[in-house]
Amino acid sequence: MSTQRTPKRIVIAGGGTAGWMAAAAISRTMGRAAEVTLVESDAIGTVGVGESTIPPLIAFNEIMNIPEAEFMRETNATFKLGINFENWGKDGEEYFHSFGSTGKDHWSAGFWHFWLEGRERGIDYSYDDYCLELQAGFEKKFAHLPDRSLNYAYQIDATSYARYLRKLSEAAGTTRVEGKIAKVELDTESGNIAALLLESGKRIEGELFIDCTGFRALLIEGALHVGYDDWSHYLPCDRAVAVQTRSVQPPIPYTRAIAHDSGWQWRIPLQHRQGNGIVYCSRYLSDDEAEARLLDTVTGETVSKPNRLRFLTGARRKQWHRNCIAVGLSSGFMEPLESTSIHLIQRAIIRFLRIMPGGEVKESDVAEFNDQQLLDMEQIRDFLILHYKATDRRDSPFWRQCATMDIPQSLKQKIELFRESGRVFRKSDELFAENSWVQVMMGQGIFPQSHHPVARKMGDEELTKFLALIRENTRKTVAALPAHHEYVSRYCGAKEPVPA
Repeated sequence: MSTQRTPKRIVIAGGGTAGWMAAAAISRTMGRAAEVTLVESDAIGTVGVGESTIPPLIAFNEIMNIPEAEFMRETNATFKLGINFENWGKDGEEYFHSFGSTGKDHWSAGFWHFWLEGRERGIDYSYDDYCLELQAGFEKKFAHLPDRSLNYAYQIDATSYARYLRKLSEAAGTTRVEGKIAKVELDTESGNIAALLLESGKRIEGELFIDCTGFRALLIEGALHVGYDDWSHYLPCDRAVAVQTRSVQPPIPYTRAIAHDSGWQWRIPLQHRQGNGIVYCSRYLSDDEAEARLLDTVTGETVSKPNRLRFLTGARRKQWHRNCIAVGLSSGFMEPLESTSIHLIQRAIIRFLRIMPGGEVKESDVAEFNDQQLLDMEQIRDFLILHYKATDRRDSPFWRQCATMDIPQSLKQKIELFRESGRVFRKSDELFAENSWVQVMMGQGIFPQSHHPVARKMGDEELTKFLALIRENTRKTVAALPAHHEYVSRYCGAKEPVPA
């Protein structure tokens, strides 16, 4: 296509988190400028396991004027301050990847350079002692602070989030059509999608189509055949099993990612239950073995049947092609290690909305959208690879493969720069900021050989006071916070009591 007018009829194929996030955002921001129709079938289940989120979701909900407490009540949500990684660098060790920053940065160098200088001078405190989110997480505490200095995200029931967004979307004018898609009709002249033909015989026409059909990718791949870049040689896990259990203890304000000999397991505490899953490489662990291992290690009574998932890590070669945009799992897949699935949905929707008000959609707009989406996914891919590559584990064929595999040059450069000089830079508005890279690299055994010389300009007394003040402020702030589960109970008005 060369150009086309702003579409009046937008058709979303598929519901779930991706479909209803798209519907809610478009209908609540564009109003009468677009007629939104969402097609989904109650007979087709959704993955529904993207329960751990990252901070940008706060902004997405604010854009749609969603009250936080209401959203959390509807999704039985808890607060999340980061992810605790267990057994990744070495079996038996753990580290915390927190949101926000650690310590206080200087304009010329990050805080960790001053911490490294302090260690050389005998100020031997853990890097963890300077991170507010990390300390609050381990103390199982939380509260909204007046200066918003405590960074957080949510742990949510993804199915309930989709249901909540559906209610908002329909109130804003979205029309939901029940039915299975039998055929995607293409215009013989332009090659664009003309309509969706349902099994009932109903025909849904539109000017622009959003593919939220999950791994099936019925529109972007099934009809338009854009192709797929396979990244499984970098990220070899290709299976998952998920199950939900009753809560047996108060929910903690962080997600756990526990490495095992063929992959890792997640534990995500909500108000009313816990989400559990095992991610693994099928070359080293069978589906039956994985499910048995998961069920043997969960706590509490299971409240759902184990849900087996198969996936191939990678990205569509085009996520916007002709008059179709792929959003969610139809656009590609990043395993849930750093909770980025919902974020990638959000980024695609926001980018689409930024392009739409211009009047016409030009090929340059489409190309820019595709470039930015792919860059997002490549940067997230590199961050995920870091967790597998930077390891001292050699106790299984899986970990030996990860430790010896080749990695992208972009990641090699980042690792070597940090190892040699302690420097790490955030590029092109990438999702993970410097402190995220520092926490994961040092957490998994990559320690700088040197640091920025600006830190040496501080005298012994000044550096000692500087570091002590940050530690003390962190300690005092955490000490004054209430218990996370008590704050959640008061703030969100949980539908089901939080376990005592």
